[in-house]
Amino acid sequence: MDKQEQALGLLEAAVTSMGGAMRTGQQEMVKHVVTALEDEEHLLVQAGTGTGKSMGYLIPALAHAQTSAKPVIVSTATLALQSQIVGRDVPRLLESLKGKLSRPMDVALLKGRSNYLCQYKLGGGYPDDEGTLFSMDEPAVPAGTTYSPLASEVMKLRDWAERTDTGDRDELVPGVSDKAWKQVSVSAMECLGSQKCPMADECFSEMARARAAESDVVITNHALLAVSAFEGLSVLPDFDVAIIDEAHELQDRVTSSVSGALSARMVMTAAGGAKRHCGVNVDEMVKAANRLEKSLTGIPTGLLEHGLREDMGIALNDIVEQARLALALSKPEANAPADGGRQTARSQLQAVMDDAIRMLESEERREVLYTTRPREFVEGRGYVEAEESQPATLNVAPLSVAGKLREGLFDGRTVVLTSATLAIGSQFDAVAGSLGLMGAGAPSWTGVDVGSPFDYPKQGILYVAKHLPKPGRQLAAETLDEIEDLIKASGGGALALFTSKRSAEEAASILRERLDVDILCQGEASMKSLVEQFAAERDTCLFGTMTLWQGVDVPGDSCRLVIIDKIPFPRPDDPISKARTEDVAKHGGNGFMQVSATHAAIRLAQGAGRLIRSVNDRGVVAILDSRMATARYGSFLKATLPPMWPTVDKKVISGVLERLKPAEK
Repeated sequence: MDKQEQALGLLEAAVTSMGGAMRTGQQEMVKHVVTALEDEEHLLVQAGTGTGKSMGYLIPALAHAQTSAKPVIVSTATLALQSQIVGRDVPRLLESLKGKLSRPMDVALLKGRSNYLCQYKLGGGYPDDEGTLFSMDEPAVPAGTTYSPLASEVMKLRDWAERTDTGDRDELVPGVSDKAWKQVSVSAMECLGSQKCPMADECFSEMARARAAESDVVITNHALLAVSAFEGLSVLPDFDVAIIDEAHELQDRVTSSVSGALSARMVMTAAGGAKRHCGVNVDEMVKAANRLEKSLTGIPTGLLEHGLREDMGIALNDIVEQARLALALSKPEANAPADGGRQTARSQLQAVMDDAIRMLESEERREVLYTTRPREFVEGRGYVEAEESQPATLNVAPLSVAGKLREGLFDGRTVVLTSATLAIGSQFDAVAGSLGLMGAGAPSWTGVDVGSPFDYPKQGILYVAKHLPKPGRQLAAETLDEIEDLIKASGGGALALFTSKRSAEEAASILRERLDVDILCQGEASMKSLVEQFAAERDTCLFGTMTLWQGVDVPGDSCRLVIIDKIPFPRPDDPISKARTEDVAKHGGNGFMQVSATHAAIRLAQGAGRLIRSVNDRGVVAILDSRMATARYGSFLKATLPPMWPTVDKKVISGVLERLKPAEK
């Protein structure tokens, strides 16, 4: 029996055990993934919603791992998919394949170190700026004592630490705030390491790594994959095969993971830690921080198209020099006992120095420099950026991740990339190019679309509101009226996707006064509870932004109308998109089409994909951006969308939505 037949046999056994039936696209995906692993050739596979792509790659992964000395890495972009694979897909699959595999298979979950509780920090080994809230050997606290919310959360964590087997933050339900979690976790740089930490034998992060090293399949995330590829650090077990789900997100997730930021406040924090925990004189570092603050005051937010100004460069050079000196002076003696405070201080100094060096060398490294300011809430205006009189944060990010991914991920390995939205039309070149699979010296790869089990022309209608004015930065009155009309016709059951948080909140606030259906809005409760309520209540509507464009799976009548306010182009002032667009143009390409339009097309397809989630679903995707019908790039964008029946006739859509409205119970 060849490997394809073996994998298809496992697929048939699994779906039969689960009471289902094999799908054509799923079988095709299994065949292509098996062939890619056997031939050691990279594969891009687009698997539409409903294909069952998780099983389409997990079965070949398990089959391959049976005879491999190294684990197969499976990476996802979102926590939701990671949890689904580990908590649902893998246990069901392994149960269904009992006796069908040559040996029992181990599947492990591995996250970054800060996702695990640190026993040493919980016990007071890492004093912080606010003081240690609790020590593990504290005497019992009298009954009836009132605690602050933060202290109560830390007590909850302390109790959980006695019961958890993994220390994984996501296993604590309900969870705690980021501020509380920071009291009991450390970053990779802050960690004392297994040689020095007094509680190394009880370290949850080290135990997770040990389990991963001994496992057949390791489920991880794009952030760890990025660190492995860019930094060459052994954050993952050695592997020859990687399967990347939600691969349309890989470029952005990798870019975000390897970006750096520096502000005067960060330098001050590092200086304060060095003085407090290491006894280092930091007067000159404070002066350097002040020089950086002065150089960034009044600088407009956005891309530094001409690189660093002279005063910025002087400040950064001073910071590098002072951080390097402080690191030398704070180095612990050879056999010094563990000191969490010293380690944290040194990690902050190292981060400040590394980012300052990156910024100084940004031109040689082909990296982008830009400034940002924090957003603050202003009554009547919502969240707005701080005034330019306030000093900005200086940021650095790679202009392209293609070269590093080619070298650190694809070279010497076999990589399978999959998503429901990888191709534009039938072409994979745009995504392949962004990840390092195009151009001179690029490794060979194959792209395949295994389709979807859904009959999109019969199940869904694509409505483009051609009569509306071209959208601007503000939510237009005509757009609000259109949303109102559509929801009235459907009787609710609408998922409204907006390109900005402000628009989503404004639309929800105004339309709650006009409509007699419940409207939920992202940010008013946890995402999980909002989606659960939306799914449970047939006529409730849910308004939100980018998280909902990708994170909602609600089959049935509860989601019969998806509204998209406008084409999700990158913001005009997005510095990385702007720099990439200019770079493409500089090399003779069409920057707008290769960067902005491609970005919008993939996300538009993700948003439209929220509608049809099962073979019984029916509904309408309404795009309220007339440019889809009038602009030259409209056909390019439509090429990524599911092939639903198209119309620009509002009367037709109103009639369809009326007929889709569920009968009263």
